[in-house]
Amino acid sequence: MTTMTDPPGQGFRLSQLIYDTRYRSLTIQVVAMILLMLLVSWLVANTVTNLHALGKDFDFGFLTQPSGYDINQRLIAYDSQSTHGRAAVVGILNTLLVAVLGCALATVLGVVAGVLRLSNNWLVSRLMAVYVEGFRNVPLLLWIVLIFALMSESTPAPSAFRGDTPSASMLLDGVAVTNRGIYIPAIHFGAPFFDNGLYNWLIVLIAFAASVFAVKRLSRWAAVKQEATGDRPTTWYLTLGILVLPVAILFALMGAFLDLPSLQGFNFQGGIHLRGSLIALWLALSLYTGAFIAEIVRGGILAVSKGQSEAAFALGLRPGTTMKLVVLPQALRVIIPPLISQFLNLTKNSSLAIAVGYMDARSTLGGITINQTGRELEGMLLLGLFYLVLSLVISGAMNVYNTSVKLKER
Repeated sequence: MTTMTDPPGQGFRLSQLIYDTRYRSLTIQVVAMILLMLLVSWLVANTVTNLHALGKDFDFGFLTQPSGYDINQRLIAYDSQSTHGRAAVVGILNTLLVAVLGCALATVLGVVAGVLRLSNNWLVSRLMAVYVEGFRNVPLLLWIVLIFALMSESTPAPSAFRGDTPSASMLLDGVAVTNRGIYIPAIHFGAPFFDNGLYNWLIVLIAFAASVFAVKRLSRWAAVKQEATGDRPTTWYLTLGILVLPVAILFALMGAFLDLPSLQGFNFQGGIHLRGSLIALWLALSLYTGAFIAEIVRGGILAVSKGQSEAAFALGLRPGTTMKLVVLPQALRVIIPPLISQFLNLTKNSSLAIAVGYMDARSTLGGITINQTGRELEGMLLLGLFYLVLSLVISGAMNVYNTSVKLKER
């Protein structure tokens, strides 16, 4: 009897790293990684050598030194004797404030304008087209300066609110629009849990987030009940109570009270002062980015088959209800990915705040701090790291939401 055996396999040869398709891609990646590491090491060594020749070292100790400059718009306590590190935190919070407010308003404007551009009303659709094309084709910096100039020149000075017959009056007896900004009522805490009011607001925000989560659970329970019995329970009063009562109880425990702005001397005191630079930057970023979002929304709606709308109309749904419940939920799968890019663009475009004197991260950490300390390399690295982390956080959060609205396949 004869036995059949496999022929002996050939051993590994170095030539296979280049000529064998099983190893070639891995070889190219390893070589590319080695070259990249060599390039980075050369850049670092060259930078250190040049800094040494200039009598400098690589050190972040400047963050603990007194800043010596003031910041006009701030969310936390700060004065000229605070450190450069705290000044950087103030600038970062200002950037986050503009980014959050801008993304929220730009989304609302973009959705409304995108839907109205598809309106059968000729005048409405043309007006939205003028808005979109006008803002998209003019540089953002010009809009920021223009809106800031309009706010400074067309609004009254605080002195106009003084006298027996003032030439200007407050809106709703608590809001004053002036050429120095807008003054609005503020909520203060008479018995704060913490010395810093920001922490009290953080507690309120956590409580509100918990209330929203509870409302979502209640809505899910109502949907399950409806599916089982065919009758959806009435939950609007429970929803209202869950959203309002916890926050109201917290306000009462913290001794919250309303602080209204009032004219004292040559300016308003009390309340919250929203400077003209903040308002101009916020409006310009929102209007500019909203024009791009409008085109994204319009494209997403047009990507949904007309048969979906016709089927909804055949069931008796009105156009507004059809857009809300049928078209937009399907269009979200097309809208969300490019929407992420617009949010990132708005966040990075906020660095143009220096044009109107708004003190964001670019103006503090990447501007005055660098000029005073001479630590341009360290400052720019920290500034770049901040924008990188912020962009990754926004992208990650939006990608999670994008995954949740994707079409679920079997």
